[in-house]
Amino acid sequence: MQRNGIDIDDTFAEAFPMKATRLIITAHNDTWAQHAAIAATGFATSVIACGCEAAIERPLSPDETPDGRPGVAVLLFSMSGKELAKQVERRVGQCVLTCPTTAVYAGLKDGEPIALAKNLRFFGDGWQISKMIDGTRYWRVPTMDGEFVGEETTFVVKAVGGGNLLILARDTEAALAAAEAGVAAMRAVPGVIMPFPGGVVRSGSKVGSKYASLSASTNDAFCPALTPLARKTELDPGVNCVMEIVIDGLTEADVSAAMRAGMDAIVARGAEAGVSRLSAGNYGGKLGPFHFHLRRILGGEGAA
Repeated sequence: MQRNGIDIDDTFAEAFPMKATRLIITAHNDTWAQHAAIAATGFATSVIACGCEAAIERPLSPDETPDGRPGVAVLLFSMSGKELAKQVERRVGQCVLTCPTTAVYAGLKDGEPIALAKNLRFFGDGWQISKMIDGTRYWRVPTMDGEFVGEETTFVVKAVGGGNLLILARDTEAALAAAEAGVAAMRAVPGVIMPFPGGVVRSGSKVGSKYASLSASTNDAFCPALTPLARKTELDPGVNCVMEIVIDGLTEADVSAAMRAGMDAIVARGAEAGVSRLSAGNYGGKLGPFHFHLRRILGGEGAA
């Protein structure tokens, strides 16, 4: 299958179940809402070592937030609700409570409840007070700039992690430009994040390693420098750079929509922009139950 001169591999991205929550962070203005959101979602590219995968979902206008102030929606994903609860409390406590003028609210209204400001209220040292509004409890914690307001709990839902897209290009410049276009299109899709820096990962991995202590290692089949050396390469002559976009979503449909948007954006640029193929990473269906077939997503023929 070929679109605008770019080959679409007959393959699928393999994703796995995760747990997720959405938080709404507000502040006196956009700048401080962004500061808090960026800090709270830092060091959260992969559950392999970070404990969670997190990023900004989108900015929010005052008419979209609970307190009528500028805000940011962030999504956090982890492999278990217990780990996610730990990550939420630490990140909000260290990066949102500490940030001038901020408040934090649940961005989902259904699911398994976990603590948001429920325990952070104790920072108030007895001066904290609660307020019930329409059956929801909020905590007001005195701070040196006024007060920190936080909803008592947020909600965790089942989610999907590890959707991905591999971009095979003639050089670094072409691969980066395509990846940037793909990520920009995906960010317009609600319910998803691309957790790696700028939404792009160069160190694509495979499961396992020759070193027993490592659970993942470099995806040598897609490493151009190893084309003459690897036991099995997936690269054609002329492919000198591969970039990967990893997508986490609240639902399977969200991930599929993001992948479609990203592929459409890359395909629209045409093969003359330097991308020869689009592919995806999978482990033969052994890693996770969610299989995102590239050709099906684009509306063409695909493997069953």
